[in-house]
Parts: sequence; structure tokens; C-alpha cells
Amino acid sequence: MADTQQQVAIVGCGIIGRTHAKTVAERPDAVVTALVDGDVTAREALRDQLVELGRPEPKLFEDLTAALSGSDVTLVAICTPSGTHAALAEQALDAKVHVVIEKPLDVDLIRARRLGAAAARAANHGVVASVISQHRFDAGSAVVKQAIDAGRFGQLTSAVASVAWWRSDEYYASAGWRGTWAQDGGGALMNQGVHTVDLMLWFMGRPVTIQAQALRAAHHAIEVEDTVVATLTFENGAVGTLHATTAAFPGGRTRVSVHGTQGGAEVEDDLLARLNLDGKQEDQPIDVGDPGGHTAQYADILKAIADGTPPAITVQDAIDALATVRAVYIASTLQRPVKFIDVLEGRYDDVDVSRGIGLPPN
Repeated sequence: MADTQQQVAIVGCGIIGRTHAKTVAERPDAVVTALVDGDVTAREALRDQLVELGRPEPKLFEDLTAALSGSDVTLVAICTPSGTHAALAEQALDAKVHVVIEKPLDVDLIRARRLGAAAARAANHGVVASVISQHRFDAGSAVVKQAIDAGRFGQLTSAVASVAWWRSDEYYASAGWRGTWAQDGGGALMNQGVHTVDLMLWFMGRPVTIQAQALRAAHHAIEVEDTVVATLTFENGAVGTLHATTAAFPGGRTRVSVHGTQGGAEVEDDLLARLNLDGKQEDQPIDVGDPGGHTAQYADILKAIADGTPPAITVQDAIDALATVRAVYIASTLQRPVKFIDVLEGRYDDVDVSRGIGLPPN
């Protein structure tokens, strides 16, 4: 294992950038050496927070180009609005710098595919690229995945995923990119629900067909959906339902349930809530540990860099999640089922999904 401290540039110093910076600050094998943001107030505020934590003072830059040329960066964390992710990540990879990208990978599948190719090229030079999907590292989620892989649920029959949150009009108005197709890429499903989509795919595998209905139920000033429901069929023969909303006042729970002929499980708000195994009716112990969060995923990414191995979550994993979200929007727009593989391979790239968001009946 290489004994090297990664020099990290945080690109985007808003809420999620602060999460990445704090996570890095807690590690001995990485240090934030550069902060990148067009807003001088944001980058200075994050600099001050890191200094208060007793960490070295990072350099400040207005853009990634300046940071790559003006500091010894070895790892870039992309924490900007979603629609900018792929281009920034590709720039870092072309410079042979490791990359971690906050969810989602991007909002555009064409850019995502190009980034996938760039990540594959970079991997040939030992450069690691990963996308944040921290709930795969939650202890409860890991137990469910292990049970599925070991066949302890029997034949998987169905899955149910729901993200029932509330976001106010003030939330959407607080940043110009929120609730827009260009930078947010979608609403409740793309922004709030993409982690849950990723968990469903991790548990169930790739979908085959998807049909959906998306609408603006409560937030009529935004471009994107605030509520969506979809049904999916999977390669293993199982079916699933997917629900995401930011119109559920005052805010509900996030749940993923997996069902099979010999058992099943429920994960609720990142914790294991139910576990049945091997055809036994008795519930199994569910006190398996806390959510891993960004801390656990950064541990995986930094270990992959040190060991020269792939990270647990790859760019391709994130492309699959993005293609699933995109397929939901396409199915709602066309008002018919669509095949996941067709979306993944670009056969629907020209569909304007903004036309697929309906309004509730009066």
C-alpha cells in the first residue's frame, strides 16, 4: 500500500462541498489543499472552517483550471451543480488526477457516456474515478446485499422504493439552478431520489422495462417534477415500484423493501428495519450498525487509490442509475413503457423530457 497523503481540491464550496471538506479533514491520508468556487465568499468561508478545525489553510481558486495549474492536487472532489459534473470530472481525469463526483454523475447521458470513456482511459494509468453513493456503505444495506448474493431471500419477486420528502418553494428559490432541467436535471427523482434508485439497482440488478408518470403536484414555479411513480421489471424476473416526491408535507421517510420466496428486508431512513432469512418467519436481529455516509465511501476511494484497485462504486454504476432516472422521465413523456437498454445506449437521447411532466387534475 502506498503511504501517500492525497492532496484534495474541493470544487464547489456550498453545502455538499462542506460535507466533502469535513470528511477529508477527519482523515490522516488526505488533506484539502485547494478550494474552487466562483463565489469568493463561499470559498473563503469554507477555508475559515477548515482552519478552525485545525487543518492547513488551503489555496483558493476561481476555477478548476487554475487549481490544477496552481497547486499540487492529486484528488478532485466535484461538488458543483449537477449539470456541471461530467465536464469538470473529465477535465480532472485528462490531467491524470483522481476524481470523486457527488451524485448524480451528471444530468445528461451523452456527457455521462463520454465521462465513462474518459474514466476507462484514465484507469489504464492508475487513475481512480468514483461517484458518491454512500448508502451502499450503510451497514443495513450491506447486510441486505449479502443476503441477496447468498440466496437467503430465495427467488427475488419484487422491490418497493419510496422517497417521501418535503421541499418548500423557498428551497427551490434559494439557488438559481434548483428545479431546472439544465442544472438539476430533474426533480424529486434525480435530485432527492437518485441514491434510492442506486440502492434498488444494487439489490435487484438492471431493469428491463420501465413505465412511469411524473408531475408537478405542489411546486408549480419549478421546471421539473416534484412527484413521480414508476414500475420496473428486472433481468431476474422480479418487478418493482419506485416513488419519489418533494410534495409530502411535513416530510416522510425513505424506504427500500426487497421481497423473495424465502425472506426479505426493509431499509428505512438508512437503517435496517426488518430482516427475514432462509424461509424462517422470525425476524432476524437488525442492530447491525450505523450508516456509513461519506466517511465510509471516502475510506473506500482512498484505499482504492493507495492499493491501485478499482473503487467499490464505478462511473458505470452511476451511468446505470442516471439511465434509470432518464428512462423514468422518457416513459412519462412518451406515455408508454421503454426499455432500459435503449435508454442506456442512446436511442432516446433526442427526447425532450420536459414535456413529460404533467399537472394534477383540478
